Amino acid sequence: MNRKRWWLGCLSALLYLFLYAPIAVVIVYSFNVARYGAGWGGFTWKWYHTLWQNPTALAAARNTFLLAGISTVVATLLGTALGYGLSRYWFPGKRVFSRLLYIPVVIPDIVMGVALLLFYSLIREWLGLFELGLTTMVFAHITFQIPFVAIVVRARMAGMDPTIEEAARDLGASGWQTFWHVTLPLIWPGVMAGAMLAFTLSIDDFVVSYFTSGPGATTLPILIYSSVKRGITPDINALSTLIVLISVIGTVGVTLWQHVRPTQGETTR
Repeated sequence: MNRKRWWLGCLSALLYLFLYAPIAVVIVYSFNVARYGAGWGGFTWKWYHTLWQNPTALAAARNTFLLAGISTVVATLLGTALGYGLSRYWFPGKRVFSRLLYIPVVIPDIVMGVALLLFYSLIREWLGLFELGLTTMVFAHITFQIPFVAIVVRARMAGMDPTIEEAARDLGASGWQTFWHVTLPLIWPGVMAGAMLAFTLSIDDFVVSYFTSGPGATTLPILIYSSVKRGITPDINALSTLIVLISVIGTVGVTLWQHVRPTQGETTR
């Protein structure tokens, strides 16, 4: 038994090493004095100071988080409504719509990017709308975020007993009151999980953003890609480290908040 646990421990350690070693290397080399090469030249904070003094990087960061924030809020609202509707209501073609929901999830990013670029080009040609820029990027991100949120919320709804909602209606609650005071608190972890997934996908996205961006709409992934073509430098490692740090803080913060937040049952007691 002890030998089996030892092998499982070693396998787990190797798996975690495989997953996190590249991230650790990026973080360590963001403090490297040497600008080029893999050799360690000493510890320094200057690359973070250089990054803070870089207006291009600051503008890209502002665009990235503005894009992720707006698209996540809209996609979470629409995706939650879509997941709830597909779970609780019947309408003609429901099965077809349920199948179509997975297309944006499984379709390659390059195909999604080309399709959105062509769509916006046609709209601009016919109606004179949608010049490529931050606005088109927001709509593009909402497009591929909604299915992820809807799928997560729908999965959460599948594990929820519908008799709880029926009991609320029997006690005189309206449809909106039932959703707001009963359904939403119960599916809230799924809503937050979908929102986190949408936010992460938006920050991480390069292909769709690249195809739908315009002048002055550079995001951090696009900036990193254009900088890496000239060679990986410590300021790029510093930028990547900050993105990792923000992602970790957001994930841990939401997880802790969900543990601290009382459940509906605890609140009613």
